[in-house]
Amino acid sequence: MQLKHPALQASLSLVLFILLWQGLANLLNNPTLPTPWAVLTILLDEINSGQLTHHLSATMSRLAFSFCISMFLGCAIGISLGLNKALDNFFDTWLLIFLNIPALVTIILCYVWFGLTETAAILAVVINKLPNVIVTLREGTRALDKDLLAMAKCYRFTRLKTLQHVILPQLHPFIMAATRSGLALIWKIILVVEMLGRSDGMGYQLHLFFQLFDVASILAYTVAFIVVIQAIEFLILKPLDKRAIRWR
Repeated sequence: MQLKHPALQASLSLVLFILLWQGLANLLNNPTLPTPWAVLTILLDEINSGQLTHHLSATMSRLAFSFCISMFLGCAIGISLGLNKALDNFFDTWLLIFLNIPALVTIILCYVWFGLTETAAILAVVINKLPNVIVTLREGTRALDKDLLAMAKCYRFTRLKTLQHVILPQLHPFIMAATRSGLALIWKIILVVEMLGRSDGMGYQLHLFFQLFDVASILAYTVAFIVVIQAIEFLILKPLDKRAIRWR
């Protein structure tokens, strides 16, 4: 019997991963690799105490703010650069500079210049993510079907109508790519931001657990965040993706 159902395949893969984890933990018998049950126990304790909910909500609020700002500005700037060759040539060097500045440097400079504030934390994340969104949308805009743009101009579409009915449908794969890569990148940067200059959040807690060599708690918080990100993917991004391409 072949296992062709995607959900069944994913479930079996997860079960195999947990079994391998359990087997390796039993084999090593070392506190640096706790068993899945030990991690689950700590996860439930943290949820019941309210600590996990508090720190996770702090991180998620920073993620939401920085993600929305990065995507909005990145899409607007990326489309503008893709449509305007002169503008693209002028700002291309700026873009390369920001793409190659290490995230840690940006975070430290934001904290030094603006203080250990929430604004500085959000700004550091936005600056690190924004260039990636701009590049993705710029390349997508360069690949637009010129015939469709010419048709929109021939039929005297307004700029807003051209953007809505001609440009954005073609840019949908690039927007979704920027969205998914953005979530993956932003939450990693946020953890460093919280580790260096915040008094709450997942990064702050992970730094505390690292100082205590509490690997089980580190894994528990990691599992919690992975579950949330996966929930965002399956409950928000995938439905939006299907809705956006329903015209096909």
